[in-house]
Amino acid sequence: MEETNREAVATAVQRVAGMLQRSDQLDKVEQYRRREARKKASVEARLKAAIQSQLDGVRTGLTQLHNALVDVKDIQGSLADVSKDWRQSINTIESLKDVKDAVVQHSQLASAVENLKNIFSVPEIVAETKQLIEQAELLQAHRKLMDLEFSRDDLMYEQFRMDSKNASDMSLIHIYFEDVQSLSDELAKQLWNVLQRSMGAVRRDPTMLVSVIRIIEREEKIDRRMLDRKKQTGFIPPGRPKQWKENMFQVLERTVNTRIEGTQSETRESDKMWLVRLLELTRKYVLDDLIVVKNLMAQCFPPHYNTFNRFFCLYHQAVSARVQELTSEDLEANEIVSLLTWVLNTYKSEDMMGHPDLRSGCDVSYLEPLLPQDVVDELLSKYVQTFTSNITGWLRKALETDKKDWQKDTEPEADQDGFYQTTLPAIVFQMFEQNLQVAAQINVGFKEQVLKLCLKQMNTFLIRYKEEAITYKEEHLRDRQLPQCYVQYMIAIINNCQTFKESINSLKKKYSKSSEPTASDASIERTLNEVAKEGCQFLLDEVFLDLELHLKELLTRKWLLGSHAVDTICVTVEDYFNDFNKIKKPFNLEMTSEAHRQVVVEYIKAVMQKRITFKSAEERREGADRMIKEAEQFKFLFRKLTAGEDTDRLCDSIAAIAEVFKLTDPTLLYLEVSTLVSKYPDIREEHILALLAVRGDATRDMRQTIMETLSQTKPSYTGIAQPVFRDITVPSMTMTSMTSMATAKLLK
Repeated sequence: MEETNREAVATAVQRVAGMLQRSDQLDKVEQYRRREARKKASVEARLKAAIQSQLDGVRTGLTQLHNALVDVKDIQGSLADVSKDWRQSINTIESLKDVKDAVVQHSQLASAVENLKNIFSVPEIVAETKQLIEQAELLQAHRKLMDLEFSRDDLMYEQFRMDSKNASDMSLIHIYFEDVQSLSDELAKQLWNVLQRSMGAVRRDPTMLVSVIRIIEREEKIDRRMLDRKKQTGFIPPGRPKQWKENMFQVLERTVNTRIEGTQSETRESDKMWLVRLLELTRKYVLDDLIVVKNLMAQCFPPHYNTFNRFFCLYHQAVSARVQELTSEDLEANEIVSLLTWVLNTYKSEDMMGHPDLRSGCDVSYLEPLLPQDVVDELLSKYVQTFTSNITGWLRKALETDKKDWQKDTEPEADQDGFYQTTLPAIVFQMFEQNLQVAAQINVGFKEQVLKLCLKQMNTFLIRYKEEAITYKEEHLRDRQLPQCYVQYMIAIINNCQTFKESINSLKKKYSKSSEPTASDASIERTLNEVAKEGCQFLLDEVFLDLELHLKELLTRKWLLGSHAVDTICVTVEDYFNDFNKIKKPFNLEMTSEAHRQVVVEYIKAVMQKRITFKSAEERREGADRMIKEAEQFKFLFRKLTAGEDTDRLCDSIAAIAEVFKLTDPTLLYLEVSTLVSKYPDIREEHILALLAVRGDATRDMRQTIMETLSQTKPSYTGIAQPVFRDITVPSMTMTSMTSMATAKLLK
């Protein structure tokens, strides 16, 4: 309390100090005092009012508690009186048991009287009801059936109330009305028959279906009423609850399943397209039925049945079950694709469940997949295995067919540009195209997978293609007369490589969205280049086999005296290249360049083999002039074959060697050799020694001086575009004879 007083005083001092901070506020002290006095009086008045209110509430509460206490005492007294009266009336109640039994008996008799008419006419009503059922007058039949059931149930209920343990009387009633249950079963059978035919019946006359639904709704109400009474009394009539509504949906579900299962009318043995036909029939049946349900049948059912959604789900479940049955069969590759295409694409498309006429009723996006993903993956895996096996066989067969064509006596066909080709690339890529089109129907990811598989198989196939081309060449070498069109078909093999490249690029652009190279791209490119280059080399080998005798005449005495070997070589090469013009770019250009290089190399080899040694300056001059002339012949030939491209460097090497032979002053031989080495840095020491040996007038000291000097100033030939001497070897005999002159060194 003291602490509170101190806080109040401190607060008051603070407020007064705040009011009297300036000297002019002293004049308002009286005004401040009166204002604070008014506030104090107001607070005191509110406090008094609050305390008075609380006191009044306490007073009222005490009064109510007192009144309640008085009431409790009165109730205790009344309960004591009631207890006393109850004890006194027990004997009276027991004496009324006979009255109670009489009341129950009266109730039973009243029920019997009420149903007396039906009880006596049960056989007649049963017969009438049977007749009505047979005549399909289902509503009237059901009305009479309900009358019979009500009579039976009321009698049994009253018997249950009177003596629930009296089984004999209950059984007597049940036996008397035993035909009622058979009538109920017969009527139910008719209802289910109508429901089973509802798809067709609703198109002609929906009245019968509406009657069936009304009957089922009546029975549902009776079921609910009987179940409620069972909760209160423990009694329920026989055969209840009938649950006809639940049975109705089971019948409809079986009907839907039967319609889906009935779509298969053919097997694989009778028709290879059995699955396609089955799926198309299923699509048509489901779509037609759902449109009928939405536009006609749904109007026959109460709205709360949500009829269209229910049928939509029933058909989905039935189709899903049927499709899963199909997956368990041993499906072929094309059947797997047909099934998956239908499941993944057709089913939810506008051609079926997503049809515009069905959209307003259900959203297909909420449907569960027809097949679990693991089943889809298993089918795709099976298809890939089958496809891999099939395409391996197809490619092998296509290659065997192409190999048979290689043996023909007629030239292969030419494309629109005149280039030789076989049908192999078209057959191979037609197979790939067909399978990729099929894969694209399933989904994009699977299409990419099949494309990679095709390229992988293509890589393996090309390796085999390369081996067969080598075998083809080896068989030809055993008898060069066979096959007659070896050159033309080897050209077609080379051209096929370019066609394969173009077709692969076309497939990738068409069926792959990814620009990234696949694992097979580099290997395919490498193999195709190898096949083409080896094919070109095989053709050049064919050319040089025909030139072999003429090449052997070069730089011999016969050649010096006037041989026509080079003339024959040029004519033969030009004749072959008339056929080689049927080779596609860039292989024809590469082949021409290689032929040019090889002709020059063979010519220089003839020089290095020292087939002739000039005996005089006159022979050296004649030989050199002939070499220069023949170099010009080669230039003219290969300019013609390469459409005017620069071909001089290779042929100039022959002329440069001729200048070494043509030199008349041996003392200047070093300068001429130095010029040759500067133009062709890849020339080696043994080449120079061979040239000097062919020249015939270079002394041992001169050769040694030239070689020592060149070895000190040898130029580098790294990076030369067209090396000439690099692959030319000098016979070992020449090297042995020159060992004593100089140590063998390479001029690099």
